[in-house]
Order: sequence, then structure tokens, then C-alpha cells
Amino acid sequence: MSAAVLIAAVVGGGVLLLMRRLFPRQKVTKLLRYPVDTMRGKTVIVTGANSGIGKAIAGELLKVQARVIMACRDLRGAEEAAQEIKKQAGPEQGEVVIKHLDLASLRSVRKFCDEIKDEESKIDVLINNAGVYQCPYTKTEDGFEMQFGVNHLGHFLLTHLLLDVLKTSAPSRIIVVSSKLYKYGQINFDDLNSENNYDKAACYSQSKLANLLFTLELARQLEGTGVTVNALTPGIVRTRLGRHVQIPLLAKPLFHLASLAFFKSPLEGAQTPLYLACSTEVEGVSGKCFANCKEEELMPKATDGQAAKKLWDISMRMVGLAD
Repeated sequence: MSAAVLIAAVVGGGVLLLMRRLFPRQKVTKLLRYPVDTMRGKTVIVTGANSGIGKAIAGELLKVQARVIMACRDLRGAEEAAQEIKKQAGPEQGEVVIKHLDLASLRSVRKFCDEIKDEESKIDVLINNAGVYQCPYTKTEDGFEMQFGVNHLGHFLLTHLLLDVLKTSAPSRIIVVSSKLYKYGQINFDDLNSENNYDKAACYSQSKLANLLFTLELARQLEGTGVTVNALTPGIVRTRLGRHVQIPLLAKPLFHLASLAFFKSPLEGAQTPLYLACSTEVEGVSGKCFANCKEEELMPKATDGQAAKKLWDISMRMVGLAD
């Protein structure tokens, strides 16, 4: 027993030291408060709204009377999340609609968009939040590497198929959740599906860089339409996103404690997407990236217009929108 405790202490101490170096304690995010009728009459789609940041976004939007469409792969989880956020939203709340969306299936994305166009007269805000993080090498239904397929291509097609509705709903907003880990990514145009070499961390970073390049090119194409698109990096947030990351058994309790000390809560992580969805301060702002509700300066590789256009053209072909 004593040996186990000693090993746990040594491993745990190493984990805490590593956490302090990798994730300096983040600035406490001020929780935003909007008038209760801020989003009354507005329809907002949130992908991955059954847990983590997405669930927090949906709950806060419900409080300001939005019609929230929870676009989720896990319908049972979505139902449970919807019941929870409705209980917390108070008497003057908006409306929740749950719809199935599997971003790992282009067929599912098309079905979802067909239903939205049939049933919804407008879309005021689209929040591309769902994602997968450092999963083992797997492929989507359409044969794409899972992280690139879900984090980039699934949302790429989703956004493209809803653009006509967003344009007729203008002024409207598109919000793309990226990650500061884009800094470690490169777009491997010669092997976007990572079939020759799979590094799960590098592939996640590639997908998050793709989010930023997508935002850049989409903003250029939407100029003058009344539709804006902005990206954000939420910081390190305590969510289920990291469920594929392997942590030594003895270190897990200490990692949990460290996450409480160094990571944002889902509600804190939701503040910037909520700001981009609700605030009048960003009316007309497009093609930018935000962190902690302020514009963030990006590395040159995330503002490379030529790379953004090249990725756009390739993505169009990959999802079947171009020959």
C-alpha cells in the first residue's frame, strides 16, 4: 500500500508540474449577462450541444429566449441535456428543438440540412462547435480521417448547405470553434487523410487550423451578403473532448484536481461563442478570431489567403460540391 501511495505521489507531482508548465492558470473569464429578451425571435443552431461547451451555449441562449436547435449525434444525451438546461433556464425561456446530426456522415449532414430548410423559415446564428480530439485512427462513413472529417469537412458541408437560408435571414452570423492548438498544425495537402502517417495530436491541430482558414475564405466570399463569420479559441476547458487521451491510472485523480485548478469550466469556455452570437459589439465584424471576447492575433499560417482558397477548393471536391 505504501509503495502504491509513493508511486501515486511521484506520478501525481510530475503531472501537476507538467500541467503548470503546459497550462498556466488561465485568466478568469467574466461571465456575460444579457437582457432576458436579447435573442427573442432568433433561431440558433448549435452542433454538439449535448455536452461541454455546446451544452453551456445552448443553456445560456435558452435563458435569453432563443429558439435553440441542438444538433447532436447522441439523441439520448441531447434529450437529457435539454431537460437539464430547461430546468435551469427559468420561466421566461426560449424553445429547444433536438435534431440528429452526425458530422462523420455527409449523408447525415445533408439530411439534417434538408430538414432545417423544410422546417425553419430562418437561421440567425450557426455555431459550429462539435468536434473530436486525438481519437485513434478511424475513418468517417465517407472515408475521411475522423478528426479532419468531423472538425472540418462535416462543418464545411453543413455551413455550405445552409448558406442560402443564412443569407435570406441576414443579418446573420456563423461562429466557428477552433483551438489554440492550431499553432502546432500544418495543412498536409498531399495527405489530408493522414493515410501515410497518423499522429493524432498533429491531425487535431491540422483540423483546427483548417477551421481558421475556412473562416478566412468564407468571410471573403460572404462580403456584402449581411452574413458574418468569425472563429474563436475557447482555451483549455473541462469537457469530454479529451476522452481519448490516455492518462496513467494512478495519475487520474490528480489530473482531475489539476483540471479544476487550471482549466475553464464549460460555462466559462462558452463565453466567447455567446459574445459572438449575442453582442452588438461584433455587428458587421467578419473574418476574425476571438479569445476571451476580444479579437485575437493569429499566426501567419492561419491568415494565408492562398492556402485558405486551396483548402476551400479541395474541400468542395471532397464533400461532393465540385468535380
